[in-house]
Amino acid sequence: MVIEAVETVTGEHVAAVARLLPQLSSSPPPGRAELEAIVAQREATLLLARGGAEGEIVGMLTLLVYAIPTGRRAVIEDVVVDGAARGTGVGARLVTEALRLAAARGATSVDLTSRPSREAANRLYQRLGFERRDTNVYRFDLAH
Repeated sequence: MVIEAVETVTGEHVAAVARLLPQLSSSPPPGRAELEAIVAQREATLLLARGGAEGEIVGMLTLLVYAIPTGRRAVIEDVVVDGAARGTGVGARLVTEALRLAAARGATSVDLTSRPSREAANRLYQRLGFERRDTNVYRFDLAH
């Protein structure tokens, strides 16, 4: 398995994100221009996992590292592993690489959220050392 940070978006990347993202979310996957804009952000890193004999893209996540007045922070978003590749270590490799990159960029903490129904993902995050926080997460939906 190979974990790669996307620097230049290709058609393969667009197709992989379009295939993977619906396995996580009902949000429409980004098109090429949107994906290019994400990758162009200095704070964002799109990580892809390649696996199998063909080296196909089987997983993804987005890491954001940013500065705020209280320090450098990081957040991991949109972690998804293809259903056929789950349980093979893809998620662990992606998250471990994201943690390494966040530390290298000076982040002092890394946050992520995961729905309770994603039991395997929640077990993975705890196994990797993430601790559940006693906090409320609020969202204000600007789209509606």
